[in-house]
Amino acid sequence: MAQTATRGTFLRKPAEAGKCVVIKVGSSSLARKEGGLDRESLDRTVAQVVDAVKAGYKPVLVSSGAVAAGLPALGLRARPKDLPGLQVAAAVGQGLLMRHYAEAFGAHDMVVGQVLLTRDVLASRSQYLHAREAIGRMLALDVIPVVNENDTVTVDELRFGDNDRLAALVCHLVEAALLVILTDTTGLFSEDPRANGSAELLKAVQHNDEILDRLHSASSRGEFGSGGVATKIAAARMAAWSGVPTVIANASDARAVAGSLRGDEVGTWIDPRPSGLSARKLWIAFGTPPRGEVSVDAGAARAIQVNGKSLLAVGVTGVYGDFSAGDAVVVVDPGGETIGKGLTRMDAVAVSEAVGQHSSIAGGEVSHRDDLVVLS
Repeated sequence: MAQTATRGTFLRKPAEAGKCVVIKVGSSSLARKEGGLDRESLDRTVAQVVDAVKAGYKPVLVSSGAVAAGLPALGLRARPKDLPGLQVAAAVGQGLLMRHYAEAFGAHDMVVGQVLLTRDVLASRSQYLHAREAIGRMLALDVIPVVNENDTVTVDELRFGDNDRLAALVCHLVEAALLVILTDTTGLFSEDPRANGSAELLKAVQHNDEILDRLHSASSRGEFGSGGVATKIAAARMAAWSGVPTVIANASDARAVAGSLRGDEVGTWIDPRPSGLSARKLWIAFGTPPRGEVSVDAGAARAIQVNGKSLLAVGVTGVYGDFSAGDAVVVVDPGGETIGKGLTRMDAVAVSEAVGQHSSIAGGEVSHRDDLVVLS
């Protein structure tokens, strides 16, 4: 029988009253095994969102399920393996998914609005701000935003990769007080509970706890049967950068959202950083994809990480990728570890030509500290 464990000395806290909360539910919690949506599961999810509204919060629902919803309408019993097939299923299913949500929320006299996002939309600072404004206006009008990735038009290289990551980005957009990830397990376990009956349910962990590193690596290697654990840990850590705690709980538990909002012991609580990044630095860190990489020497790494200095050409040792001025690049130390991400003030050719030069000769900083986020 699974045991429970709490790590650290912190306590769960109720979500700040009146704030926005992001609730994410995955396809595995909404779809029937034979294809199509499980209306009972969908209605249970809706009821949990309604509970959040009644408790005085402003919820945003990040929902998968479009592809699953489209399969029966296309006469398919299995998820397509090719990108065009997935796009067609999503195109058909997204409307059906929203119809179900509109009907279910309408039974509670609530209005829903569809928000379809792509990574390239959020990569543009102006479009990122427009998305934030649109969702904010929906919440002000008591509309329930239902967010999904726009699978119909998204190609592989521009995908978020999963809706866990998308939910974390939405937390940044709306300055959420809490992220609740509803899934098909009770929470995070110290090991795969299917293989080890004595695996511990982790009731609460710090976002930087080493056990999350171990679980992330194990899940990425397939030791939990899929990469689902890894994506949820990655999403929780993204949310942690904006000071947002995450609860990973079972979608079949009707009290999961309400209990999480109250600070009850539901699922796994992942405690965030004590202070979050500014909205702009959150966008730099997570909203815009990197277009290249810059390696630096030990002195530059220390100056950036410890002293909060700008990235200067004098400390650059290598330039990789074809990026332009204004693009985001990752910064790696001599050991190849990522230490930061920033917007460049030079293109790749200019940085290559300026390697090792003083700023007065190079023409300024490669990335100013105001445009640079330290990630380690």
